[in-house]
Amino acid sequence: MNPSFQETVRDICKKDTRYHPDAYEFIVEALDVTVKKLNRCQSGHPRHVTGQELLEGIKEFALDEFGPLAFTVFSEWGIHTTEDFGEIVFNLVDAGRLGKTESDSRDDFKRVYDFNDVFVKPYEPRATTPAPRSSARRRKREA
Repeated sequence: MNPSFQETVRDICKKDTRYHPDAYEFIVEALDVTVKKLNRCQSGHPRHVTGQELLEGIKEFALDEFGPLAFTVFSEWGIHTTEDFGEIVFNLVDAGRLGKTESDSRDDFKRVYDFNDVFVKPYEPRATTPAPRSSARRRKREA
C-alpha cells in the first residue's frame, strides 16, 4: 500500500527539516490551481508545468490565499526565496509524489522573483506629499 501524502511529507520532513509540512501541501495546491488555469487558457490535454509557470502560480495563489501575510507565512514555513520552492518541489519529486522531465532542474527556481518586491512592497503605504502650509500660518511665523 502506498503511503498517504501526509505520511510522505512526514518522511520528507524527518530528512529535510528546513520546511514546515504545510509548505508541501501549499505547493501541491498551488500546482493544482496552476495546472487548471493553464489548461483553461490552452486547448488540448494537460501538459507539464515548468518551474517558471509554477512559480508564477505560487505567487498568484499565495497573494489570493494570504494577501499581505504571504511573506510572514512563508517565513514561518522556512521559505525565503524562490529556490526554497524548488527544493520543496524536488523533495516531492524524489519522494515520487511529483513528476519531472529531463529538462527540469532546481536551477529553474533560482532568483525568479524577490519576495520583498512581490509579497511586501505592494502592501506598503504609499508615500504622500505633505499638504502645502496655509498662508495664514506662514504669515504668523513671518511676523
